[in-house]
Order: sequence, then structure tokens, then C-alpha cells
Amino acid sequence: MSKIKEYFKIGEVFSYFIRVFKKHDPNDTRYPSNFNIRMMHGINKISILMFLVCLIVIFVRRCS
Repeated sequence: MSKIKEYFKIGEVFSYFIRVFKKHDPNDTRYPSNFNIRMMHGINKISILMFLVCLIVIFVRRCS
């Protein structure tokens, strides 16, 4: 049973959302910041927002 609980942990997912939408600190050397990384995170933000909008649309269509 504990393996099932461990499989469905979503804390890491939410921490990723917070990390992606948080403003990057230029003094933080843990995560390098070059043009490619910034563009990748920008595309990830757009895709996450589109996914959430689609979930809302699907939910509204199902309820009505």
C-alpha cells in the first residue's frame, strides 16, 4: 500500500509549478541561466497554462 501512496505523490509536481512560475534569482548559481534554458521555461509556462485552460473547458463541457 505504501508503494501506491508513493507513486501518487504530487508534491514534486506542485513544487515544479512553483519553481517554473517563480522569478529567477540571477545570483543563484544552482540553476544556470542561458538563452536556451530561459526559452525552455517560457515554453513550459505556456504549455502548462494551455493544459489548465483545456482542463477547465473539459470540466465546463461535462458539467453543462
